[in-house]
Amino acid sequence: MDLKNGSVVTEFILLGFSGQWELQIFFFVTFSLIYSATVLGNTLIMVTVTFSSTLHSPMYFLLGNLSFLDMCLSTVITPKMITDLLNEHKTVSIWGCMTQMFFMHFFGGAKMTLLIAMAFDRYVAICKPLHYRTIMSHRLLSGFVILSWTIGFVHTMSQMVLIVNLPFCGPNVIDNIFCDLPLVIKLACVDTYTLEFFVIADSGLLSFTCFILLLVSYIVVLITVQQRPSRGLSKALSTLSAHITVVTLFFGPCIFIYAWPLNSFAGNKVLAVFYTVITPLPNPIIYTLRNQKMQGAMSKLQVEPLCRKP
Repeated sequence: MDLKNGSVVTEFILLGFSGQWELQIFFFVTFSLIYSATVLGNTLIMVTVTFSSTLHSPMYFLLGNLSFLDMCLSTVITPKMITDLLNEHKTVSIWGCMTQMFFMHFFGGAKMTLLIAMAFDRYVAICKPLHYRTIMSHRLLSGFVILSWTIGFVHTMSQMVLIVNLPFCGPNVIDNIFCDLPLVIKLACVDTYTLEFFVIADSGLLSFTCFILLLVSYIVVLITVQQRPSRGLSKALSTLSAHITVVTLFFGPCIFIYAWPLNSFAGNKVLAVFYTVITPLPNPIIYTLRNQKMQGAMSKLQVEPLCRKP
């Protein structure tokens, strides 16, 4: 590593989950199964949305992109965490740590923005059904996806350009399962009060603002539909329930970790696991088990190759 910034630390030690060897094996098996289900489920959604002839609506286009971001977010953290469970010495190079933080906030920021786009899609579908295809054009959908990736990149770069040059002189122990901004900043051997405040203003504000915008959009939809027959309200609640579940599971831990002073929740391993390992899994479960159209498209994709055989 280049030591021009005064750093003498070349790697960080991750404490991970402390406990007996049997507990480590239990976590290894559990998180391996969760990660496998996350990758397989989200891959299945992406393949189904891409090749199915019945899932060409804007909602499924956005869902396919959400599945890709979920799979990427999980892959940034989970494989390293799983292998560390079998290692007595859990270490990560300082540049490996920086890379992990960069992509975690890149994909996380993009996902937050995409969830807002999905909420807008549901608003148009429920409140303006006659104009749905006109408003949710291919151009707008492409703009949503490009905007989400752009915001994710700007969000992570605005923090990483300040953190990558911090000097680390020791200690080098991170009491967590992966590298994350709040805990890494605390290890710098300079005054980081201003940088800590910036992380709260950046990551915390992005999480909180996106969450509030999503809540407002759902409230507007429900108020609008409430003026219609009760069947309409019931259908709207059924449609929105999946989105609300995904949003709550994702934004809850993010707000607690990044929107408060860094000492409060940054070291909470339960929240860290929930945010990075658990939340990417409900997406394929919610959008497949509760969506008959998605199930039908998956079944059709499985049947078509068999029908083509001589």
